[in-house]
This record gives sequence, structure tokens and C-alpha cells, in this order.
Amino acid sequence: MDAMLAGKTALVTGGAGGIGLATAALFASQGARVIVADSDPTAIRAAQEKLPAEAGHSCHLCDVTVSEQVTNLFAQVEARYGSLDILVNNVGDFLGLVKPLENMTDDDIDRLFSVNLRQVMICSREAIPLLRKAPEGAAIVSISSIEGYRGMPNITPYGAYKLGIEGFTKSLALELAPDRIRVNAIAPETTETEQVNPREWIAPEDYNRPNHWVPLGRFGKPGDTAGCALFLASEMAAWVTGTVIHCDGGALAAAGWYQTPEGHWTNTPIVDRSAIPSLRVD
Repeated sequence: MDAMLAGKTALVTGGAGGIGLATAALFASQGARVIVADSDPTAIRAAQEKLPAEAGHSCHLCDVTVSEQVTNLFAQVEARYGSLDILVNNVGDFLGLVKPLENMTDDDIDRLFSVNLRQVMICSREAIPLLRKAPEGAAIVSISSIEGYRGMPNITPYGAYKLGIEGFTKSLALELAPDRIRVNAIAPETTETEQVNPREWIAPEDYNRPNHWVPLGRFGKPGDTAGCALFLASEMAAWVTGTVIHCDGGALAAAGWYQTPEGHWTNTPIVDRSAIPSLRVD
């Protein structure tokens, strides 16, 4: 079977760790020239070892919340590659800002907006001229979150901005359809990365039984979302645009239902030893 992204050029923001690095590595294995943009110098150096320049890849230090740096990044991409086939807007973070909305400052709200929605718009805007040059059509894939599709206490702005990615995706898909640029998104459930570690807030006996709230019986892995991104970026999704894939192990479908250790289902919470400490309100 031919490589799914042979000859393609793909840019992955936040591509030096977690879901971003898994996506970059998978794209590279499928024949793409991968451009990684990340704000972590140490992570960038590690990514360079996995994505060597001699193979056509490149890694760039860039804070995508700073417009000037984004503009400079895409200027470098144009100078080296000429065009772009795929943009993956992977950056996102709750920034540790977990508290009731009434305690959120203007700065808190602005920072969450900047890193979770504004940068998606800025990066996509700067990418469009290069994506239009792609000879066989192009794709934008943005990483949202399951938290945009269910209530999550004490981090209201984060949930709002993650859901905002869906509205952005649908509208931009219509704008860019005449240019054969497809625009889609992925909403992952809890995925174990450097940024999110369920072991820190789930009792060991429950960690090994996540089917309590994830029907497929485990937490997400970076490769799960990367696989969805590969599908959306490839010709296999040539007629898919303006939609969101819920990469969540069935958690959203469960909608509050839990499976007991005996295999029964209930909508009454049964996990009484586990909680996210920072979400507690005394």
C-alpha cells in the first residue's frame, strides 16, 4: 500500500510533544514532509532527532499565540516549501486555570482564548494562501476537546473556546470549499500526555478500570488522535469537510452512564475514591 501522504507537506503546531508529536511522526511515516512548530526549545530539540532535516522535515521555535511569530513561521514555510498541503492546529491548554467563572480575571479569560481559539484562527488565516497553492487540494485539521461537548465545572472559558472550534470549522469549511481546502476537527477524550496524567487524580484501583466512564475501557493515547488526523488529512477523507470526529472511546455516547465492576450499567456515579482535586469546590 502506498504511503497515504506521499509528497505532501504538513505543518503541525505544538508538534514537539503529546498528540502533536504523535501526529507529526505518523505523518512522516506516511511520506509527508513535516514542519513542527512549538514553543518549547527542549521539546523542539528532541523532535529534531525524530524528524531529521535531511528527510525534508523542519522544526521551528514559535509561540502561536503571538501573531508576529506566526507570520514569520509561514514566511519561512513559503520560502522553503513553496506551498502547504496540510495544517494541523494542535495547540491548546487549560493553563491550570481551574476556578469558578466569577473568579476568572479578564487576563485569565484572554489567555485561555488566545491559546485555545484565537491561535487556531490566526494560524489558519496565515496558512490559507499556501494551502491554496497545493496542487491536489488541501486540509486543515484542528484539535478541539471533548470538554467542548459536555459541561466541565470551573473551567467554563476553556469549554466555550473548544466548542468554538466547531463553529469555526463549519464556517471556514464553506469559505474554502471552492478552493478544495477541507476543514475538519477532532475532539479527543482524556488522552495521556505530558500535559495530562490521569494517574495523578485517579485512585490506582480505578485507573486500571477506566471502563467506568470510557466504554472502550481505556484512556486515550496520542496515537488515537493522530490516526484520526491522518484520515482527515488524507484522500480517504476527500469528501469530508466541516465536521468534528469525537475520538473519545464512546464517552460522549455514554452521556453520564457508567459500567459497574459486575458489568451492569447505571447513571448513578459509582466511583467514590477518585476526583480531580483542582475541580473541587469547598
